[in-house]
Amino acid sequence: MKASKSPASSSKRKSAGIMSSLKVIKRLLSFSGRSAWLFPAAFLFALFASVFSHLIPLQFSKAIELAPDAGSVDIAGIVKILSAVPIMIGISALSELILRFMAVRLGSSIIANIRKASFRKLNRLPLSYLDSHPSGDTLSRIIADADRMSDGLLTGMVSLYSSILGILVTIVFMFAVSPIVALAVILLTPMSMFFATFISGRTFSLFKKSAGLSAAATSLAEEYTRGFDEIKLFGREKICENGYNSAVEEYKKTATTAVFFSSLTNPVTRFVNSVIYAGVALVGGLLAISGRLGIAGFTVLLTYSREYAKPFNDLSGVIAEAQNALAGAVRIFELLDSDEIGTEPTGSQSVRDEDRAGTLEAVKAEFSYTDRPFIEDLSFSAPHGSVIALVGPTGCGKTTLVNLLMRFYDLKSGDFRLGSASIPESTVESVRESFGMVLQDTWLSSGSVYDNIRLGNPEATDKEIEDACRMSFADSFIRRLPDGYDTLLGDSEGLLSAGERQLLCIARLMVSPPPLLILDEATSSIDTRTEIKIQKAFAELMKGRTSIIVAHRLNTIKNADLIIVMKDGKIIESGRHGELMEKKGFYASLYGSQFLLAQKKD
Repeated sequence: MKASKSPASSSKRKSAGIMSSLKVIKRLLSFSGRSAWLFPAAFLFALFASVFSHLIPLQFSKAIELAPDAGSVDIAGIVKILSAVPIMIGISALSELILRFMAVRLGSSIIANIRKASFRKLNRLPLSYLDSHPSGDTLSRIIADADRMSDGLLTGMVSLYSSILGILVTIVFMFAVSPIVALAVILLTPMSMFFATFISGRTFSLFKKSAGLSAAATSLAEEYTRGFDEIKLFGREKICENGYNSAVEEYKKTATTAVFFSSLTNPVTRFVNSVIYAGVALVGGLLAISGRLGIAGFTVLLTYSREYAKPFNDLSGVIAEAQNALAGAVRIFELLDSDEIGTEPTGSQSVRDEDRAGTLEAVKAEFSYTDRPFIEDLSFSAPHGSVIALVGPTGCGKTTLVNLLMRFYDLKSGDFRLGSASIPESTVESVRESFGMVLQDTWLSSGSVYDNIRLGNPEATDKEIEDACRMSFADSFIRRLPDGYDTLLGDSEGLLSAGERQLLCIARLMVSPPPLLILDEATSSIDTRTEIKIQKAFAELMKGRTSIIVAHRLNTIKNADLIIVMKDGKIIESGRHGELMEKKGFYASLYGSQFLLAQKKD
């Protein structure tokens, strides 16, 4: 038998939801920055707009009092009273215009600052966050959720100010005309507030869910776009289309349900406000019959009752936008509150130049992606200027070891040392300034060839860039591009082959060689003839520098000073090529299988 939900627990959940929304709003306002002064200023102009618009019915009421019957009409007095109405209308309209301008300015500043903060956050997030969150979801938070929040902020801020002040000012003016009618209105108001809060409290979770589903659909679209060639190759277009359609349908159902329930607020609120209007008419009519309220007062109260209902209707009209905006804000704040990499301990050190000229060591290093250990008791030592090669089967931990050295991840225990500096205890910036890296996967930004290579050294001259390209054998194909070094590139692969893109990344490293080098399958997409030339350039570049090479083709690392053989996250062998071949262990087996494979191909 299901236990019934107690009213107390329901009330607590509702209160918690309201408090959560208030916290989100408060945090949103903390991003206003230099535009924070617009918040109280907009409130002031909203007050002006409301007060002067409510003075107009009073002016008409006074004019009516000067015409008690057809035979005694004070024309001069009426003209004098009504002459002030255009001025009040003008002040109210101008105040409303300024309010909207300030709301747009404040809302735009908040969104811009949140987007900047989100992008800054991305630069401080660990690689584990990007590994565990689809890129489409992250982009959706920064772009789609920010847009959703922007729409809600700009619409909601004006309505919030105008509506709340409109309600308060109307009550004050109603009290001035008839305290009894004003009290009757106040007693009926909780009905409208109850229904609005009841519905909005249940739509927030739906809007948050729909935002997540929208991000999932975006992730699928981005994933299918990246794998377009493979999808075509295996004829999986229909399967992918069905998968995307399912995600879109699920989003559509949730979004439709959220909007439907939130849209109930408007008709329900209008019904309650009609009841309030009828109540004012009833109470005011009885007071008029008893002689305690004049016809002018009764008329102005009916006008105010309509004015009183209008803010509730406006608020209910934007409640869907507000809930949608808050759901977007929560998703962005989840990103902003994610743990950053390497929270620096007190007294954190920096890797110094003398450390970079020291020995690179691993001391009983341990790491795991989950609760299950991956790298265990890993130790090695390589003096400055050594060439260290990491070899082993796929998934043995080679790239993970490189990521730990670069502090893309942090060790669970143990240490990596560079000279006298502990890498896990050193600042991320000083560690990454120590290493230069060429990966198997290439990345080019939207910009010219000069711009892309200058990422390796912002101060590099055009001549230095061209010299680096000649060293990496990229100069010849660059000059064949439509605009040479000024050709605009991007992350699209249409203009350059995979090998050409990799040559540009090698040139990016060569334009400003760092103290230590990491080459992770740096020539995997390059033809054998060019690779031989690149290896010669690398040999020149590695002189006097500690270099780490991740390699699958073992014939490229025979001259390494230290070959580390890894398997299942552990070092199972280490030494020079000749020593390892004499042992006839795992390395010799790997090398022999590659040698035999090469002979078969020949």
